[in-house]
Amino acid sequence: MKEKMLVIILALIGGFFPILLNLFKRKSAKNPIPENVGDVYDDETYTKWRSYQAEHSRLDLLSGIASLAVVLVLLFTNAFSAFASLFPDKLVWQVLSVILLDTLVSTVVGLFFDYYSTMVIEQKYGFNKSTIKTFVVDKIRGLIVSLALNLFLGFLIALLHSWLEDYIIILLTVVLFLFSLLMSFLYPVLSRIGNKFTSLEEGELRTNLMNLLTSHGYKVGDIKVMDASRRTTKLNAYFSGFGSTKTIVLYDNLVNAMTPDEICAVFAHELGHGLHKDVMKMQIMNIGNLLLMAVAVWISVREGSLHTAFGFSDVNYGFAYILTGIFISLIQPLTSMIINAYSRKAEYRADKQAVSEGYGEAMIVALKKLARENFAELAPTRISVLLEYSHPPLSDRIAAVERQISNKEG
Repeated sequence: MKEKMLVIILALIGGFFPILLNLFKRKSAKNPIPENVGDVYDDETYTKWRSYQAEHSRLDLLSGIASLAVVLVLLFTNAFSAFASLFPDKLVWQVLSVILLDTLVSTVVGLFFDYYSTMVIEQKYGFNKSTIKTFVVDKIRGLIVSLALNLFLGFLIALLHSWLEDYIIILLTVVLFLFSLLMSFLYPVLSRIGNKFTSLEEGELRTNLMNLLTSHGYKVGDIKVMDASRRTTKLNAYFSGFGSTKTIVLYDNLVNAMTPDEICAVFAHELGHGLHKDVMKMQIMNIGNLLLMAVAVWISVREGSLHTAFGFSDVNYGFAYILTGIFISLIQPLTSMIINAYSRKAEYRADKQAVSEGYGEAMIVALKKLARENFAELAPTRISVLLEYSHPPLSDRIAAVERQISNKEG
């Protein structure tokens, strides 16, 4: 019984953390806007922003509470073992039954909140371009992908532990690291599901982007424009590809909203990340995080009492995957704080690259446009930045860019 209460308490603590972050975010909306970003929103837009933030914050709070409540109910009632007992007592069904129940329940619980967020709040504030059909197709596709990934990881845990027993920690760390690299490699492929990509037409923007990368030894495979406007009005862009050959991907919204210099400033920033090997450094830092995750897996699969406390006759590898998720919910906030602290430092350095390329002023304008179009928080509380921000607040970034421009001119 004590094992059951311990797991439930840990689940309660891990589930409460996102709720705590939400409460800090609600407080941030009341902070005064720093002077150097006072022009991002006009009075009407700022009023709209505060309303948008408040609605999303309330929805996120309700979603967090609902998700936590469902997890606690499933644990209290031994629902996982009851559902698993309906299937044959074989390893395949151990994993499939428990993960199937968890994925379906979390999807169903999240469906209402996702629908309200996309089709009501995002629609109300002019961000949503998804139709009901697009939303449903995306959710079905997301369910299939989520179930496939969860089952893959569940079976991976089962097979590695059956093979390696306590040595699972070492190999699982390596496997998870390679898996994260694989997902990074596959992201450009997965992003093509449900999206259309066309090559950017010849002109000033294409020429400048090509020159920006080739001047630093990169090869440009292509510059693609993604039809993101079918789903959202928000702006984004990214690199894809490993090594020196890169493909640039632009949201069509970004192409329509920014000047060529502003888009080049955004990619000069991304170039800074590439030149300083920030992605590789973050992957290396992530090894420590993955090691802790492997320890969580090890505890989950070797302590049979954690399983019998919830109605299983012995270790159930599907439930071990659920336990691992609970343990990770405690670990992740701590490791994320460390990784995010480095990430914020890297963002300042990447902004500096945009200044050195001659796009300092354009970078400031681009940052403000990105903030405006994406309804970004302008005055987050310091505790929120410390706990969850991978990027520095906009005001701090602009102040740093202005200092760098001044130093360059001086």
